[in-house]
Amino acid sequence: MSRQYTTFAQFWPHYLREHSLPRTRALHYFGTTLVVAIAIFAVLTGRWWWLLAMPLAGYFFAWLAHFTVERNRPATFTYPLWSLGADFRMWWLWLTRRLAPELERAGVSNAGGGPGAG
Repeated sequence: MSRQYTTFAQFWPHYLREHSLPRTRALHYFGTTLVVAIAIFAVLTGRWWWLLAMPLAGYFFAWLAHFTVERNRPATFTYPLWSLGADFRMWWLWLTRRLAPELERAGVSNAGGGPGAG
């Protein structure tokens, strides 16, 4: 039976636990960075059709991570909007080197190691 989250604050630790392995987070960061790069490219060049590639770029690497590394079901299937927001939050915290404390609070034991740590 799956848990039901009624707030993003409740969902956030769950999201981090579902991304407990550094390789999973690294693949998410790659996909999210690619999404941002595609968006910037589309805006700067006026080639708006490139925006259609954003979901493919982001979800491909995220789902690859879940199915091959983490071996769990992507949160996107149950909580699509919160999952999208959490992905960008996790990416931003990683970029700004503030993710490790969040992982520790969520009970992710390998928060300090690997490419996916803060």
